[in-house]
Amino acid sequence: MIHEVPAMLSEAQIEQFEREGVLVVEDVLSPDLLGRIRAEYEDLLDRLYEGWHAEGLVPSPEGMDFWAKLLTSYRAGCDWFQPMDISLPGDAIQPDTPFHFGPAVFDMVTDRTLLDLVEDLIGPEITSNPIQHVRLKPPSDALRSDEIRAHISSTDWHQDRAVAHEEGDRTNMVTIWLAITDATVENGCLQVIPGKPQMYPHCPKKQTAIADGFLDYSKARPLPVRAGGAVIFHPLTPHASLTNVSDRFRWSFDIRYNVTGQPTGRAHFPSFVARSEKDPGSVLTDWRDWRDLWVEARARLSGQAHIPIHRWRHDSPACA
Repeated sequence: MIHEVPAMLSEAQIEQFEREGVLVVEDVLSPDLLGRIRAEYEDLLDRLYEGWHAEGLVPSPEGMDFWAKLLTSYRAGCDWFQPMDISLPGDAIQPDTPFHFGPAVFDMVTDRTLLDLVEDLIGPEITSNPIQHVRLKPPSDALRSDEIRAHISSTDWHQDRAVAHEEGDRTNMVTIWLAITDATVENGCLQVIPGKPQMYPHCPKKQTAIADGFLDYSKARPLPVRAGGAVIFHPLTPHASLTNVSDRFRWSFDIRYNVTGQPTGRAHFPSFVARSEKDPGSVLTDWRDWRDLWVEARARLSGQAHIPIHRWRHDSPACA
């Protein structure tokens, strides 16, 4: 049976995306789904915090909400990021490296409205790409001086195609950045330089970032979006985040989709078919199967030499 999907995006929106390489779409995720995602992470943090409290690392959680527990544990040096991330790390992988794959997050990645939007841009054969992360960003004045992780601190200017392997350079792909809380200029929303230029050289700086001298920062445009909304990127569109100068966390996910059968750009991590008109039976429908793919990848990769997640080196000519 052919899977017919009504257009999510207007012709004007698609033309804007083709021209500028970026598009903001409000109200993609439903309030119900947002609530379930938040509840799933609250439960996860409760369990993590209970363990840290039992070890004497953090004070009693009595009277603390989700955000207070996040900040308290961060200040105590307890790492909630990797246990909450929907990926394995880019550095060393151990047999017990934690991650999070649950039913609410799976429902987010496979949400019908979200996939309708993706289909308007890359067609009906959609693979959930394994380059995906949760981002829970504390206020900048709470960050440790040695914090460099882009998923926690502000993100340097980069292109999504560049922070993957070269085999994915011709893949038809989009990044979907999903706001779980309102993203504002004050709390560090994304900023973009519109357009789809060639790939710029990147250098290992604080993070992997576009080499100096290639961007005109005067063209940068902030992209505030309400909770439940999405920012969609072409993989060559330069973007970064602003600094969170508010007194609250900013929470988002960034996930990617590519045309099924094309390289994901990170082949050592697992992908899955999220929608298919040609072969509906190939679609993954159970969150536990998604989790198991990552459990199997962790077991395999923990016994191998480290595989870099991108191609850039300190001794590249552009980084000299």
